[in-house]
Amino acid sequence: MSVVLVTGASSGIGAAIAIAFAEAGWDVMAAGRDEGRLEEVADVSSKIVTWSGELAESEDCDELVRDTIDEFGHLDCLVNNAGVIVRANVGDTSDEEWRYTMAINLDVPFFLSRAALPHLLLAEGNIINIASDWGLRGGERAAAYCASKGGIVLLTKAMAKDHAREGLRVNAICPGDVDTPMLAAEADEHGMELDAYLEEAAEESPNGRVATPEEIAGLALFLASDSATHITGAAIPIDGGVTA
Repeated sequence: MSVVLVTGASSGIGAAIAIAFAEAGWDVMAAGRDEGRLEEVADVSSKIVTWSGELAESEDCDELVRDTIDEFGHLDCLVNNAGVIVRANVGDTSDEEWRYTMAINLDVPFFLSRAALPHLLLAEGNIINIASDWGLRGGERAAAYCASKGGIVLLTKAMAKDHAREGLRVNAICPGDVDTPMLAAEADEHGMELDAYLEEAAEESPNGRVATPEEIAGLALFLASDSATHITGAAIPIDGGVTA
């Protein structure tokens, strides 16, 4: 049976990805910091096993990969989804905010990819990085976030080239606005009701709406499937046409 490790799986895009893979028959290691919310995700399917903890250091990432192998015996797909955003320009971004954003959005995917690499090469598997359309273009008041997501896009492409002949595929998904708790937190920061904030975000999209977490999960599941065996090194926008 195929095995996937998903980070940031306690809510939003990560939870949707964990559930989609489980419903497709995969065994899932769902990792995150909120144990209670992880258990709610695991209640959806017996295929989901949870791992709760911090992933700030390389040793934490090594431990998560070891625990996944101990649980399932092998690993076929890594989904680097966990992420944070600090809404500030360069002048307003503190050292701590910069380092924290880079640690979660770029260091952790690197550490996890490095730890998982021997197992994924053995399986001729996949790495799927959840980046952002702001990793493809600039965004306002999100300097650290844009830099980190641009970094993950190019890490994706570099790894794809390094390991294509070994059968490993590495791709990035670049969502625009998605109806998740992160977007809800941004609405709260702006002092707006969520529905009003979603409407405002939808107006900026050519197709007039924001994405659902399930749509991002569907693309991840496709990229991990045998239908996508010739796709590697791609950074795929899923943004309703914003980057068109």
